Amino acid sequence: MLFLDPAHLPKGPLMAVDPGSRTLGVAVCNAARTVVTPLTTIQRTKFTQDSEALLKLYDERGCAGLVVGLPLHMDGGDGRRAQSSRSFVTNLLRLRDLPVVYQDERLSTFEASERLLQAGVRHADLKDMIDAEAAADILRGALDAIARGGTDS
Repeated sequence: MLFLDPAHLPKGPLMAVDPGSRTLGVAVCNAARTVVTPLTTIQRTKFTQDSEALLKLYDERGCAGLVVGLPLHMDGGDGRRAQSSRSFVTNLLRLRDLPVVYQDERLSTFEASERLLQAGVRHADLKDMIDAEAAADILRGALDAIARGGTDS
């Protein structure tokens, strides 16, 4: 079930996904939605395997909803990457009816990369951490929208 507003997601922990062409960055928050944790990066292979890995993490953490990053252009328009994210969600919803919301993820990877570099993470280690960290930024954006009580996606 696709929601337009993060405030309509059911109570409980949320999972965020940063869907890239090669990886799925994954982050989660606690049930109180006060702590966001970058969780893992799933190396993409085939949709069936990718979705199984994602849904397993979702179930293991008792998540109540999924926040999916939507990589819009800087002018707010859709491009090929945004269409790919929408297709991923459409296919995922065919497997299971989950509460899902899109969250604007413009600059999330850039901001996560800058923050990690400032924290002293070596360039060589960035690729292993960046997608999960970007997913955490996406989830923080959704939680901020929920706290404001308004649509932010």
